[in-house]
Parts: sequence; C-alpha cells; structure tokens
Amino acid sequence: MNRAALIILLLCVVGLVACTKSSDTGLAAYKAQAAIDDKIIANYLAANPGLNAKKIDTSGVYYIVKQLGTVNGLFTSSTQVTVGDTGRILKTEQIFTETNDFHPSYYMGQMIKGWQLGIPQIKKGGIVRLLIPSRYAYGPNAQPLLGVSFGLTNGLPANAVLDFDIQLYDITN
Repeated sequence: MNRAALIILLLCVVGLVACTKSSDTGLAAYKAQAAIDDKIIANYLAANPGLNAKKIDTSGVYYIVKQLGTVNGLFTSSTQVTVGDTGRILKTEQIFTETNDFHPSYYMGQMIKGWQLGIPQIKKGGIVRLLIPSRYAYGPNAQPLLGVSFGLTNGLPANAVLDFDIQLYDITN
C-alpha cells in the first residue's frame, strides 16, 4: 500500500472514531436532559394530584382532557388542524404564546412532536392540556422570538418544558 493511501485510510479511521465519540456525547446529553425534564413534570404532577394526567406511551408527554369534543378526526402528518392555544413554561408558568381570538391552522407533520402526540387525544371541539418535555418541543434550540411580546426578553429558553392548553376548532384531511 502506498503512503498516500495509508494516510487517507488513517484519516478516515480517525474521522469515524471522532464521529462515534461525538454521537456518544450527544446521546449522553440527550439522556441527561430527558431525565431533568421528566423530573420537572413528575414533580409538577405530584404537587397537583387532581390533574388526572395520562402519559402518552413512553414519550414523557402527558395530557389532560378538559373537553373531549364531539367529532372524530383522522390524524395523519398531512392533516390540517385549526387551534387556539396558550403556551406556558411549566416551571415558571410564564406565558410565551397565546392565540386569543386568532385561530391558526397547522399541518400535523409541521408541529412540535408533543402536539403531534397530544392533539389526537381529543376530537373536534375538544380542549386538551399538554405537558411536554423539551425533547418533544424545541429541545436544546432556544426560540428567541417566542415569548418576547409576553415579557421573555430572550425568548423561549433552550430545553424548556412546556405546558399548553389547546382547543381544536377544526380538522381538515
């Protein structure tokens, strides 16, 4: 094997080893943040036992049906939903978004994962409260524009555990 081929092979091996270490570090950080988020939600639920929150599978997302609604809907990634919502940071109860009389429409596949899991728990006309760990919201990505109009000077922080009240006005497939 010539010297140039040996150097290229060595660089490839070093690159692969570096990728493995980087992904191991990322996985460890993800797991550590998941444990923190789950503890925040567990402590909140323990302090508020009357909520009757239910966990969605193994996701760590909890939901409370406030009003079931009356019309069944089929939910796929291309389903468009029209909602009204109020979003808070769970730890501080600081509101960072509120639609009031404006009812935006979103495609299910374009929403944060916590909404994708939680909205199908109700029917059209229903209201659901979602407690969402950061890994099913915005994760380690701060949202500098979210919440500014509600007094969050730096926007929604990274790894925020979120609390949403969502009313489902319409479902379009």
